[in-house]
Amino acid sequence: MDKTLSQLIRISNIVGKDPSLIQGGGGNTSVKTKDGKYMYIKASGTALRDMNEQNGWRRLRLDSVLSIIKDKSIAQLDTYTREAEVVNRLLLACDDEVTSSARPSVETHLHAFLDKCVLHLHPAAVLAYACAKNGQTELEKLFKNEKLQPLWVPYTDPGFMLGKRIMKLVSNYQNHFGKKPATLFLQKHGLLISANSPDVALQLLRRVIKRCISKLRQPRAGKTKPPTQQAIARAKLCIHRAFFEATGQYATISHFYNDAIAAFWRQRDARKMLLPAALTPDELLYANGPAMWVGGAKRKKSRLGTPVDDCDSKEIAGRLASQIKKAKKPSVAFLVKGVGLFVAGKEKIAPTIREVVESSFFIRTNAFRLGGILSLNKEEQEFVNQWEPDAFRKKLANGSSEDEL
Repeated sequence: MDKTLSQLIRISNIVGKDPSLIQGGGGNTSVKTKDGKYMYIKASGTALRDMNEQNGWRRLRLDSVLSIIKDKSIAQLDTYTREAEVVNRLLLACDDEVTSSARPSVETHLHAFLDKCVLHLHPAAVLAYACAKNGQTELEKLFKNEKLQPLWVPYTDPGFMLGKRIMKLVSNYQNHFGKKPATLFLQKHGLLISANSPDVALQLLRRVIKRCISKLRQPRAGKTKPPTQQAIARAKLCIHRAFFEATGQYATISHFYNDAIAAFWRQRDARKMLLPAALTPDELLYANGPAMWVGGAKRKKSRLGTPVDDCDSKEIAGRLASQIKKAKKPSVAFLVKGVGLFVAGKEKIAPTIREVVESSFFIRTNAFRLGGILSLNKEEQEFVNQWEPDAFRKKLANGSSEDEL
């Protein structure tokens, strides 16, 4: 096997197996050849942990990739024509013997002008700052003694425009420090690690995550009584009815319960933390935004003395219908206090949505403490929802996960 490809597979498998570093199947990795002519990069449609010698990567001519981001005419196109053109140009830049239809990551150009090895990940520990109103200030305090300061990248729509912005910021950084940045924090998006070798990149990644975690906290579940099967069944039925009434779709309802989920709902401000919109493109694409707070499922008595579930299907259906009326995608994750997290959708994709939502609980908890939660605004959400929508929704319908962003 080509040494560069071997390096890419190794680092991809290492980071891809660590759920604290990715959201769902998210993230991408790359390694450039020694002569600087080619770059091996993760392909869309395969999770990092599943990359192997046959699948999950493409090799591109580096000069062709750089020409895309430098082409001023592309920037003049309308948003969706532009992104489609970039995808086509990246395919044309491929120079390998791959016979499948796998295309290189649409974020390939983010990697092109950085160092030999690049890790683009979405660690919860970094996103706690990247999705906080005071996040940039707090990161500057954490890394103030670093010889080579991290680069902060304000939120920019994923794809070509993010690539353009990072290229400009990296150029300015290099002019100022004499070197390219090794660590880039992307607001409401993730982390870029750039190094001259895979091992150095992994070492730097671990150091950055350790530094970020040092100021964060994971709420404790305390003495939480596990939900009964009856409570779980009632909540499932309630959400199933609500989802069908609002969307007309029959959805499988999956239930998840663990200490992290229980610890989140036990917080005094838990409901308030779920009010802001999606924090990242991943949360929006996988879970259609934050989990819906449902309150509790303890049975109470009506004014007539009849037991009534606090999990009210009509109330939930109304909230889902309101989302649809506002041209938003309906919630597929529901946090029922005292019972657990429920996911509406195919069983195969439910664990991935659970993973993204649980990570969001951690991010929201800490961002709330760091000056407040910073979510995607309306325009940013609209772009993400329309960014390759057909390909993404087809994957979800087939029960697979997207691993592009």
